[in-house]
Amino acid sequence: MSKTHILFICTGNTCRSPLAEILLKEKAGSQFDVQSAGIYAFPGSPASAGTTEVLEKRNLKADEHLSQALTLDLVDWADVVLTMTESHRQQLISQYPEHEIKTYSLTSFVEEVGDISDPFGGPVEVYEQTAQQLEYLLHKLIKKLT
Repeated sequence: MSKTHILFICTGNTCRSPLAEILLKEKAGSQFDVQSAGIYAFPGSPASAGTTEVLEKRNLKADEHLSQALTLDLVDWADVVLTMTESHRQQLISQYPEHEIKTYSLTSFVEEVGDISDPFGGPVEVYEQTAQQLEYLLHKLIKKLT
């Protein structure tokens, strides 16, 4: 049986979506194939300093992460596309309406409410809050998909 392909989407692919990608890979091992991208990503940017710092506190690394822009190939690859906000979901659906059936905000997919706030430019404490919110949601995601 093939692994579920999960694609996380945020704005720039330097904070929330790489954080979700790396945390899920750590928590779920090789159960899923996971990638991330940004709706407005500038390709080749490293993870933000705050993202790197909160991952290092968990003995995880973002060294290999380079941002990538959302493409049709990535959306085609994914079995499920999980966005960080409802606005991201709406933007993705307007760009790729044929993929609406597999596109959700992460919170709604795990039956929670609200968006995952963008820590970009904030202090490390804000990144830590985002990481903790993602850890909670990813725990629910793993339970739902396994």
